[in-house]
Amino acid sequence: MSLTELDDGLIRRMAIGAVFSDFGGKIRSVGFHRTDDLLVTSNEDDSLRLFDIANAKQVKITYHKKHGTDRVCFTHHPSSLICSSLYNLESTGESLRYLSMYDNRILRYFKGHKDRVVSLCMSPINDSFMSGSLDRSVRLWDLRVNACQGILHLRGRPAVAYDQQGLVFAIAMEGGAVKLFDSRCYDKGPFDTFLVGGDTAEVNDIKFSNDGKSMLLTTSNNNVYVLDAYHGEKKCGFSLEASQGTPVEATFTPDGKYVLSGSGDGTLHAWNIENPSEVARWENNIGVVSCLKWAPRRAMFVAASTVLTFWIPNDGEAPAPADPPTDQQPPQ
Repeated sequence: MSLTELDDGLIRRMAIGAVFSDFGGKIRSVGFHRTDDLLVTSNEDDSLRLFDIANAKQVKITYHKKHGTDRVCFTHHPSSLICSSLYNLESTGESLRYLSMYDNRILRYFKGHKDRVVSLCMSPINDSFMSGSLDRSVRLWDLRVNACQGILHLRGRPAVAYDQQGLVFAIAMEGGAVKLFDSRCYDKGPFDTFLVGGDTAEVNDIKFSNDGKSMLLTTSNNNVYVLDAYHGEKKCGFSLEASQGTPVEATFTPDGKYVLSGSGDGTLHAWNIENPSEVARWENNIGVVSCLKWAPRRAMFVAASTVLTFWIPNDGEAPAPADPPTDQQPPQ
């Protein structure tokens, strides 16, 4: 279903429209292409899987046993990806790969990180991308060259994100610090620093809203914060049930008016952030959701654990499920 103006009623009508369950383990990361109706998942069985979201079907699967698959994102080309490695990091240094899903070919290795990459983001305007690692560094890269273009040494685990214009990027880290950089002159240091007061937990993830007005942070103790992207003030915050060993992910809707998140008790939540309030809560039968993203151009989001679910408005326009869900709960 194409993206229309979202409101509380449409959010409440979101329900499972398709289920894919043959992943052989946890789904580690998911990502949408910005302009094509494509989704990629990175999985515990060392596979990458490509899905056509308009027709709710899997269209490609590739295996990567040597390096493993962890964080993944599309480049601007619909069949090319950046994927971080899990294995042999110390011996090969091949922490990131530029991959072609069309012919299952590695186009380029990016060496530098000494530990697992936990955050990965592609610039929306050019061939630059960023990676944040447990080695306490953020590296900046260009798809066209092997060498790292810049490195920032930090304290703690970093989470990275570009704004939708590609002019600013944010780095969040433990202690509730968020640093903003001009992507054209990041070597001059951050032009602003925000502190999320009262929460010193590690930040698992950071995202900008499409309009650039808000930032979304999720922390290791399952707190979700929405910040004003210009001044750093906390617009609203939500506390969720703890989820041991499974960090939850939160996502903006494309209009920036709603935030969705998983929780440690297996529920999904949606909040209106303009008038902070919970507008929907859904029970689901796939366990704690570790990956959650709203599609860029559709009234649809995906939620994943060991199972991948496509959620769409329950208004009679849903395509037939690819793998019919059992015990589905209707939206609350």
